[in-house]
Amino acid sequence: MAEEKKSLNFIEQIIKEDLKNGLDNTKLRFRFPPEPNGYLHIGHAASICLNFGLGQTYNAPVNLRFDDTNPTKEEQEYVDAIKKDIKWLGFEWDNELYSSDYFQQLYEWAILLINNGKAYVDDQTSAQIAEQKGTPTQVGTDSPNRNRSVEENLELFEKMKNGDFKEGSHVLRAKISMTANNMLMRDPIIYRILYKKHHRTGNDWNIYPMYDWTHGESDYIEQISHSFCTLEFNPHRELYNWFLKQVYNGDNLKPKQREFARRNLSYTVMSKRKLLQLVEEELVNGWDDPRMPTISGLRRRGYTAKSIRDFSETAGIAKRDNITDIALLEFHIKNELNKTAPRVMAVLDPVKLVITNYPENKEEILIAENNPEDENAGSREVPFSREIYIEREDFREQANKKFFRLKLDKEVRLKNAYIIKANSVVKDESGEITEIQCTYDEDSRSGSGSEASKRKVKGTIHWVSIKHAIKAEVRLYDRLFTDEAPDSHKDKDFKEFINPNSLKIIDNAFVEPSLKTATVGNQFQFQRLGYFNIDNDSTKDNLVFNRTVPLRDSWAKQNK
Repeated sequence: MAEEKKSLNFIEQIIKEDLKNGLDNTKLRFRFPPEPNGYLHIGHAASICLNFGLGQTYNAPVNLRFDDTNPTKEEQEYVDAIKKDIKWLGFEWDNELYSSDYFQQLYEWAILLINNGKAYVDDQTSAQIAEQKGTPTQVGTDSPNRNRSVEENLELFEKMKNGDFKEGSHVLRAKISMTANNMLMRDPIIYRILYKKHHRTGNDWNIYPMYDWTHGESDYIEQISHSFCTLEFNPHRELYNWFLKQVYNGDNLKPKQREFARRNLSYTVMSKRKLLQLVEEELVNGWDDPRMPTISGLRRRGYTAKSIRDFSETAGIAKRDNITDIALLEFHIKNELNKTAPRVMAVLDPVKLVITNYPENKEEILIAENNPEDENAGSREVPFSREIYIEREDFREQANKKFFRLKLDKEVRLKNAYIIKANSVVKDESGEITEIQCTYDEDSRSGSGSEASKRKVKGTIHWVSIKHAIKAEVRLYDRLFTDEAPDSHKDKDFKEFINPNSLKIIDNAFVEPSLKTATVGNQFQFQRLGYFNIDNDSTKDNLVFNRTVPLRDSWAKQNK
């Protein structure tokens, strides 16, 4: 049976149609143009996977271009973080470029606009300019400076460049139409005065180009064939094309802007401004906090590059904005780690269990599968002794028939070990159980081949030998917000929906000794508990684990 061909998304259909209409496939070139004013998040991953994926599909180059035209917000730290994230996702760019590379060319083209009567210097206040813009239902009015002579505009623009005016006192505007239906076409600002040090050009420039002027012209300089943006830039397309028309010489390729829906994820926010608020107000522990939707945060939490790429492919490219359920992202990491993560035993809320008929000084080495989903994963040695830790919730003195874990006078199997029966408990003065006393069936060891080892009991629980256990810190991460769309409420601040239980730190957990040599980034399935990885804060003497995702989705059950 022939393999079914994958259907093309609407972006791929656009490219297919352009190639059909005569575009030379050697002219295909894409770009990913982040502004270095924050860390990339899962929404950016959709654009990264789209543009670099198209590059792979069509064997076309993809530029990484930093849109660094606003020195008040941009930093080298963000440039470095963005490059790291893209490489970690598994992509390589053709050229590393910066909009600041084109400052001279953009300036010269601005002079061209002035000479052609298509731009003028305006010295009104920002409030006056905004008022004259009009409204979506009311046309704007011309600036009193709109008909300045070319000579006067050239002189004023030169003074702007030389730093002769106060910051914010003068702007250069495109001369288009103050009656246009699209308000972005009502004489938009091209340049403003900013006396701020740029992270690459230093203090070379006193004027900086606006995004709309820079973006399309940068695409043109780089000969980008298709400039894919998110839907909020759809109204900007008319201006994008107008600016291109002013500098197009008829010989080179003219870039085409098209839009797709941005990726919105439930139970989080995607605005870099709001994410920055969370960081600056210390509501999270930095950009790479594992609760953040940033790529660095997801990486630290234990998400893999493959899981994010798979998520982006499954979620697809849409024409309309929507919210993607975070459960889809969780599905992809569970699906991958189920196949790749070694199984280990860890106890997060320990209670002591003593096997009274097991010899006091006896120790055994049991053999456990590393991953039953991977026949090549091999096995490991797990020590067993008379005293072990089990999860406190895995024992009840009394329970109904639906409780299949350990209870008084009933049996369970210890994972990879023996069948035990609970006989009695020891309690402290407050009535809390401090010790469970059990007996074991000596002939019931898993894998021994005896008849007793084949005996069926309804429950199996995990454990850790106290003598061999390694103490660890475990960080249980949950969703950062309690609301599916925390920034959609006009009458409430998105921070009102922060989940007070988004992080629970357990500093008295115990893990099996095979984890002693685990290093930062290693991933495991804590059997019956979830998927965990070693955090950056971990040291040789203090293992720190992050919960990437639980085995089951307890959130839906809690929030019904």
